[in-house]
Amino acid sequence: MDKPLAKYIDHTLLKPEATQDQIDAIFEEAKQYDFASVCINPYWVARAKAALAGTDVNVCTVIGFPLGANTTQVKVYEAGLAIDEGAKEVDMVINVGELKAKHNDQVKADIQAVAEAAHAKGALLKVIIECVLLSDEEKVRACELSEAAGADFVKTSTGFAGGGATVHDVALMRQTVGDRLGVKASGGIHNYQDAMALIEAGASRLGASAGVAIMKEAQA
Repeated sequence: MDKPLAKYIDHTLLKPEATQDQIDAIFEEAKQYDFASVCINPYWVARAKAALAGTDVNVCTVIGFPLGANTTQVKVYEAGLAIDEGAKEVDMVINVGELKAKHNDQVKADIQAVAEAAHAKGALLKVIIECVLLSDEEKVRACELSEAAGADFVKTSTGFAGGGATVHDVALMRQTVGDRLGVKASGGIHNYQDAMALIEAGASRLGASAGVAIMKEAQA
């Protein structure tokens, strides 16, 4: 590993039923373990910024989540508003149907518009390609389009489409983007063994709700 394990982890709580108390708890956990970021729904971004002020834990949020079928204009607005409220990283979902239809120009333009909006405000863009819905050819094409559009990371999944990160998908994504982009594995990462397997496959970030459990296992 090229950094401490905690700095691979985006400590994540995206469940729609998450309460304010639960959200506040992950902020405290993120500070305790010095995670890379907390990843929360846009509603909580301003609260996260306030809670994490003075730390090096970034605020990450999700855009066009979880289906990716919003219009590009909505994704751009949502990203800009979230960044203005304190997000330093935005994870956007691609238009999966357009990718599967091989409407590559539309997919690229959608990503590029959000990338430009994020970069103009000093934020990173991670592109969620939703691997569980894609063939290997589609995964490769999604990564190539994300890179061409100016993304900073490609990400495996939302965790809401019936599947999560796999070693196969992470390795394929890393092979496709080389060291030019980050690769974020997300969904179904339950323990230290899962985390290390994905890092060894090429993940540079892990989206996980089990970050505390992973760290406790690592420290045992």
